[in-house]
Amino acid sequence: MKNLEFYLKDCNKKGYAIGAYNFVNFETLKGICEGCKRTKSPALLSVSEGALEYMGGTFARALFDTAKKEYKIPLFLHLDHGKSFETCKKAIDLGFDSVMIDASSLPFKENIKLTKKVVSYAHKKGVLVEAELGVLAGIEDTVSADKNIYTNPEQAAEFVAATGCDTLAVAIGTSHGAYKFKGKAKLEIKVLKAIEEAIPNTPLVLHGASSVPQSHVKTINKFGGSLENAKGTPAKALHEVATQHNIYKINTDTDIRLAYIATSRKHLAENTKNIDLRKFNTLAIEEIAKLVADKNINVFNNQNKG
Repeated sequence: MKNLEFYLKDCNKKGYAIGAYNFVNFETLKGICEGCKRTKSPALLSVSEGALEYMGGTFARALFDTAKKEYKIPLFLHLDHGKSFETCKKAIDLGFDSVMIDASSLPFKENIKLTKKVVSYAHKKGVLVEAELGVLAGIEDTVSADKNIYTNPEQAAEFVAATGCDTLAVAIGTSHGAYKFKGKAKLEIKVLKAIEEAIPNTPLVLHGASSVPQSHVKTINKFGGSLENAKGTPAKALHEVATQHNIYKINTDTDIRLAYIATSRKHLAENTKNIDLRKFNTLAIEEIAKLVADKNINVFNNQNKG
């Protein structure tokens, strides 16, 4: 089966990106895997620091191992937004395929120092390292920032050379959470092109890239939620960077949450006597699977790449 190193090169060569989908329990994991199975797509199954604490490292690893054995498609376990060496080391020792050390909130030289330390430990274990330069606004899980700071192309070249990171998460206008844009949604493609010119051999990563489907937002609001003015990154813009630029991985977390919550709220509101978790969880799994399959085909262009 193809390994993750293969996809670092193949994505850019053939004009597609891999979806990095966050899971927090059995249901979200199964929905993601079902969607990828339908499109025969590879995927990174991401676990954030918060999810790692919630599930426990051993449980998260066991869930992933079961999924990989069951679905027989290229699936890779990834630590999303590790904020410390200790967290990254824990994931590496658990056998994750890749880890992200997110020291983007630190001064440039400190970011280099911490990232280099993680790279040194990870590469000895055969684990790939994603780093981040620049800051995404918004709130999601344990990550928060007030405003975007675009990735500086010159600093990106210095950073990659100094740290030896395998991939780099860049800031070009996306943001975390369900409220990504107040006005017109726009990605800074000029910034992305400049980064690509500065580090042409480094696969790039796009965070904060959920599209926030309005159908799910409306359903949540209809059945007791409060997500007014929630807005995501347009699928068209994501398709462009996935197929025409060196973006090898695009993260999706908020959309998975929205699909799960919208389906669950609707079912519970319409079936007030139900106390069987399996009924609404089954519906949520299917909704997530449809969302993932649609993204794989129409946004990431990675169908039949597994």
